[in-house]
Amino acid sequence: MAQRDADIRVSGLRKTFTVPEREAGLRASLRSLVRRTHRDVHAVAEVSFEIPAGEVVGFLGPNGAGKTTTLKMLSGLLHPTSGQVSVLGHVPWRRERDYLRRMTLVMGNRNQLQWDIPALDSFEMNRAIYRIPDSDFRTIRDEMVELLEIGDLVRKPVRNLSLGERMKAEIAAALLHRPQVLFLDEPTIGLDVTMQKRIRAFLAEYNRRYGATVLLTSHYMADVQALCRRVIVIDHGSILYDGSLRELSARYAPHQTINVTLTDPGPELSGYGELVSTEAGRVSLKVAKDQTSAVAARLLAAYEVSDLTIEDPPVEDVIEQVFASSATTVEVSS
Repeated sequence: MAQRDADIRVSGLRKTFTVPEREAGLRASLRSLVRRTHRDVHAVAEVSFEIPAGEVVGFLGPNGAGKTTTLKMLSGLLHPTSGQVSVLGHVPWRRERDYLRRMTLVMGNRNQLQWDIPALDSFEMNRAIYRIPDSDFRTIRDEMVELLEIGDLVRKPVRNLSLGERMKAEIAAALLHRPQVLFLDEPTIGLDVTMQKRIRAFLAEYNRRYGATVLLTSHYMADVQALCRRVIVIDHGSILYDGSLRELSARYAPHQTINVTLTDPGPELSGYGELVSTEAGRVSLKVAKDQTSAVAARLLAAYEVSDLTIEDPPVEDVIEQVFASSATTVEVSS
């Protein structure tokens, strides 16, 4: 496979929507007929980043942060207010045929499969749309069906499939043309844990086989931890963090939790760290990361320990700390 440069380049990307507004009530309704007022909503504000070929990047933020708007601009569904974007050397909103053949957008809450026909028939429609040669199409289709384990499902009408089954068929349809860039917006939303794992395993395998570049949004941190070494955190349309998951945890959550179970429970352990919980003889202590090893050694030397584990904080907690730090900064600056 030929080496590619950065597949996605974004510089100063901005999207502002002008929306009408009025107060509630009959009088305000009548007044708006004569004089309408509007306000600007900055959905994306001066966003810049690059994603090298073959990298899988998590794009994280709360609802309304600007994630989906950004993906829609990168896939060409929306024109930006300002800024520059290059994906695979193309300007997305020009909707050039060669670009559309090399990328895909999967939205977990949107359907592309025809509801009343089997998924196989929708696959044929995609073959025609992307002009995939018959021999290549059959090979790719069978490969997708095998990897996603949907051999018994693709012959059923889509309306008869469960949410998880339909989502797997949706992903297969979106990848039949073997895109080089994948924009995935909540691809596992609403799925049970088992189905989430299967979709994550499939996406990891697709990335490994074809070197695809992936920009993934998800509220399930398990998706991000399983697939992404790098994350971009966005809120109120602006990037708060861009870097590795490991560095994110080190910067915003400089503590670890020591869980210790003593053979003879009873001693007070609060002197070893911040006491988080005590349950069934198991004590949890919050300790600064640079002191974790020393504290664990002291506990092992001072007591008969039947079990001791050290845990990093959940990624969800780290992300919340990023947002909290951002909100504090905004309050101080204002």
